[in-house]
Amino acid sequence: MATAVTAIAIIFWACIGLLLYTHVGYVGLLAVLTRIGVGEREMTRPELGELPSVSVIVAAYAEQSVIADRVANLLELDYPRERLEVIVACDGSPDETAQRARAAGADVVLELPRGGKIRAQDAAVERSRGEIVAFTDANAAWERVALERLVAPFADPRVGYVCGEVHLVNERGTNQEGLYWRYELALRALESRMRSVTGGNGAIYATRRESYLVVDPIMGHDLSFPFNMVKRGWLAVFAPDAHSSEKMVPSIEGEFARKRRMMSHTWPIVIRGGMLSPRGYGARYAFMIVSHRVLRYVSPFLHLIAFVANLVLLGQGWVYVVTLAAQVAVLLAALLASALPARPLLIARYYVLTTLSLVAGLWDWLHRGTPAGWEPAEGTR
Repeated sequence: MATAVTAIAIIFWACIGLLLYTHVGYVGLLAVLTRIGVGEREMTRPELGELPSVSVIVAAYAEQSVIADRVANLLELDYPRERLEVIVACDGSPDETAQRARAAGADVVLELPRGGKIRAQDAAVERSRGEIVAFTDANAAWERVALERLVAPFADPRVGYVCGEVHLVNERGTNQEGLYWRYELALRALESRMRSVTGGNGAIYATRRESYLVVDPIMGHDLSFPFNMVKRGWLAVFAPDAHSSEKMVPSIEGEFARKRRMMSHTWPIVIRGGMLSPRGYGARYAFMIVSHRVLRYVSPFLHLIAFVANLVLLGQGWVYVVTLAAQVAVLLAALLASALPARPLLIARYYVLTTLSLVAGLWDWLHRGTPAGWEPAEGTR
């Protein structure tokens, strides 16, 4: 009996330790390592010389309300017009997205059959003429100097992928994604200095034409590009001075639905898309993938195991009463937040629901499959 209790205690503390490490300890460890000089590159903006030609691609589905503003924003960038190509790839849009994109001045508008965002992007890359292909969302807005700063890291011939910084706007709702995203950006900057980022974003990123990858249509670029670039010998880096803004989902419940959809695309990448294979990783990047991605995605299961183990360990000391009370308090705070939207309670609700979204996305993929098509998230236009 004593041996069994000891084993359960080891499992409990291992789960708690892994959760604390992936959410708090990892970023602290990276901060220390980069501060003492462990890393492959500094976060500096190299001089490009002559600016490369760039094709900026907007994959769009049912975006007639925002596409004209998106095209206008891109045409107003501080970038030589003769070196800038704006392409809108309409993925079977049922509305006037294509017509409004043309009227706004897009250089190329592709009207494609419905095949999903990835295939629309692939088609646009085939049609593009730029040395660099950059990508953005239809509801994003770039600062005037964003493109020049986004392509600057390509002055380093080792760089194959660059993602910029996204600022989420419209934080008047209940969603606490802005708090998490600031943490994620800090972590991304540290990963970029260490080796390469482990994830990107859809609002502002770019690749060399020769480094662009054609991936499974249900596997988004945000997650599949960085680690695959590393496997092919490229660096995947973060450009913190290349700024974009994007309207976020206003409610925590809406964020849960968005992340659930995202995770139905993420799990195929993790399980069968090559992320878990160490082939092509150096030790440093493999450590980052496990710390940031794998442990983060299995965190719901770590929570469940820790909770069950904690129940079994009641009666083995006051510390297990405290740890169980802490877990129950977080769950109660998440429940109360819908009736009492105080900031601490909202943060608890955000954490619980976004953690649950990881499991919900896995369930959706395993039981229904993941469609290649997509629709704009509610409240983001």
